[in-house]
Amino acid sequence: MISRTLIIADIHLTANEIGKNQLFEKFCQQAQTADQLFILGDLFNTWLGDDLSMPHYAAALAALKTLSSKTEVLIMTGNRDFLLAQDFSRQTNCQLISAPYLLKTNGHQYVLTHGDELCTDDKSYQQMRSVLQHPITQFIFVHLPKQWRLKLSGQLRQKSIDAQQAKSRAIMDVNQLAVNQLMEKYPSADLIHGHTHRLNTHVEKTFTRYVLGDWSSAQGNAIEITEKLNRLEIS
Repeated sequence: MISRTLIIADIHLTANEIGKNQLFEKFCQQAQTADQLFILGDLFNTWLGDDLSMPHYAAALAALKTLSSKTEVLIMTGNRDFLLAQDFSRQTNCQLISAPYLLKTNGHQYVLTHGDELCTDDKSYQQMRSVLQHPITQFIFVHLPKQWRLKLSGQLRQKSIDAQQAKSRAIMDVNQLAVNQLMEKYPSADLIHGHTHRLNTHVEKTFTRYVLGDWSSAQGNAIEITEKLNRLEIS
């Protein structure tokens, strides 16, 4: 029997973007006909810990819980929402997965990852990532008072914006050598990732790299895998 898998990334939900939240909730209703949904990071634009962030996304969490009663939902954290944790998982009945994840479906294999770890030319970002996503740093952060977390998050976000403005587009894209080194471990698979927001398909010598785009309030995008891979527009 042919299974149907949907894959999305980089929705970047915020509490005040009503249109995007409604688009995501509509997508969750439509995705109930799929066997699996993978979300490859940055479902949320900011996540400061389950205790602090979950109350702001009641509708999105309810949509995920309803969806997960019909469809297996597997979520990978990204660079914006890497503090998603077990309270979120329990409330939504979604499974948190680590990257890279090897998807085997309908006779094909796909390596799934968020993609930021492949942007190795951006040395300063990788240094910051290694600190912020270290388990000890995460433990300390989520146990800080809520007001401290809000203030620190705002400061870090502004530094990130300032840093991006000074960087070229090329340096913030994936590094081909890093991609090749990853895919050498999976010789029969193709690669699907997000993070760069550069929706495209790159045909390499031994694999194909599918890049997901980000979502706006009016439109999103997804990959659908049945007996073949298709791209979908979400509106």
